[in-house]
Amino acid sequence: MLTLHNTLTGHKDAFQPLDPQRVTLYVCGPTVYNYVHIGNARPVVVFDVLYRLLSRLYPKVVYARNITDIDDKIITACAETGEPMTALTERFTDAFREDMAALNTLQPDIVPKATDHIGEMTAMIETLIAKGHAYEADGHVLFAVESMPDYGKLSGRNLEDMRAGARVEVADYKRHPGDFVLWKPSSDDQPGWESPWGRGRPGWHIECSAMIHKHLGDVIDIHGGGQDLIFPHHENEIAQGCCAHGTEYVRYWMHNGYINIDGEKMSKSLGNFRLVRDLLEKFPGEVLRFALLSSHYRSPLNFSAELLEQAESSLDSLYYALLGRGETVHADPDYRLPEDHPVLTALLDDLNTSEAISALHAIAARLNKAALEEKPALKAELQAAAHLLGLLEADPSAWFQDKKAGDDGLDNATIDGLVAERTQAKKDKNFARADEIRDQLKDAGIQLEDTREGTRWTRG
Repeated sequence: MLTLHNTLTGHKDAFQPLDPQRVTLYVCGPTVYNYVHIGNARPVVVFDVLYRLLSRLYPKVVYARNITDIDDKIITACAETGEPMTALTERFTDAFREDMAALNTLQPDIVPKATDHIGEMTAMIETLIAKGHAYEADGHVLFAVESMPDYGKLSGRNLEDMRAGARVEVADYKRHPGDFVLWKPSSDDQPGWESPWGRGRPGWHIECSAMIHKHLGDVIDIHGGGQDLIFPHHENEIAQGCCAHGTEYVRYWMHNGYINIDGEKMSKSLGNFRLVRDLLEKFPGEVLRFALLSSHYRSPLNFSAELLEQAESSLDSLYYALLGRGETVHADPDYRLPEDHPVLTALLDDLNTSEAISALHAIAARLNKAALEEKPALKAELQAAAHLLGLLEADPSAWFQDKKAGDDGLDNATIDGLVAERTQAKKDKNFARADEIRDQLKDAGIQLEDTREGTRWTRG
């Protein structure tokens, strides 16, 4: 049975979907005004594993992850670059999609954009006003937090604490310091849409609630995101969804922990952001993915060069097991992971990816020691188990050939040519030339292995 830590209840709960024939999952996506950093990538990778697991357990899973393409940060970026908003957001949306694909993440079933759902947002705002949960003030529409008796239930905050902790600069048109914007006016030089409250644009929180309602329904099974979104974003989502439709909105809330960079919390003020695009220039995407999954998703993760080196070393050992030693082994095409498999069992326990990775290494150890006739089933087991984690997706030979391509000054085609020349030299009994090529490649860090099927090479 799948158990998930539910932020709303504060403990692990057995997962029971509303409709076992259609499980719904929503994850907050990026605000597309720049390239994404490794902290943005963690929830994408974590909930990609959940998506894979749910798809194994249920006949249909509908996974939605939004794109925020209207936001004050986007407006500021456009003002700085002079680029039209649509051009800027499409450019960074494409970059996000490319970066996440490099991390072996599956594309969600639905990728809604905020600007495509302005009508749904204004309709939800009108509903909230009609039900007495929102009000218009000074050109804005705000949600009235005092209209919801259990506002703050996700984050554990209460209205009196919010009032007592309010800063003096709280807008004077708010009835309560915690009231949040649903709609705001736009100046002539800002993007805006016509609405019952004048030309303006939506607040950040309303977009997710409106898109969830349109694409997934009044109540969904799982909503995920980073820990930083618990308050105010997800708290306000609950307020909007529950008050607009009179339902519970989300049944299971899941949040991944923060990423620290070399022991310090990643933040703009410290200037220690690590862009995924920059990291991909130094490491294969699967190394980044492995590093992100090496700790439990709810724990803080210390992201460092040492972590990436450990991740790469661990992946190398797993790929070496798949590659074999001097023999070509084809995985058993009929293999199916049993229900009590250690990797599956670990993931069913609130996505315990670190334990699942340990189980992968145990399979690899068995594969390395197995007799030849046992290897096809073990290789298939390792690949099937790793697929649940989005790992070992590359061809093992290509993994070792491509991951450090260029570091030794030799491209794959050059190496293939030298290996072919060596093979011909051996056929011609020109062993001096064959040894010369072998030594040349060895000095460049290229390892050769002669098998019955021919010569295989890997980068050291």
